[in-house]
Amino acid sequence: MIDTWDADAPGILRLPSGRLVRGRGLRRPLPDGPLPDFAVYLLGRTPPPVQWDSRWVRWPDFALPRDRRDTVDALGEVWRRAASERVEVACGGGRGRTGTALACIAVLDGVPAKDAVAFVRQHYHRHAVETPWQRRYVGRFTTAS
Repeated sequence: MIDTWDADAPGILRLPSGRLVRGRGLRRPLPDGPLPDFAVYLLGRTPPPVQWDSRWVRWPDFALPRDRRDTVDALGEVWRRAASERVEVACGGGRGRTGTALACIAVLDGVPAKDAVAFVRQHYHRHAVETPWQRRYVGRFTTAS
């Protein structure tokens, strides 16, 4: 049995494949409902401990990830695990870094890189992907990033 998110819950992005990924801001309380099985936290400093499996991607606010290869690996893991698990991606506010990561995950799911930011803004948050360099990062994102 596949145990993923409720597609209508706040912060859920449905990818074209049907996979569901939750985006959220860590400065807000944990949403009601089931806990994630796996999460990737996009922060400039070590995230607080959680009771589920998680990874930290060193990614300062309003910037780009420090290690591109690790980022590609982490976002690939999100995409793979979203096929059968509840996965989330989160940063401080849930828009810039989270939106950028969700757009990259959409690219992994088959959305053309040139359309991924618009896809995430339409289906996740209209202000997702906050900076020009984050938009460029998505536009150039591939598994070889």
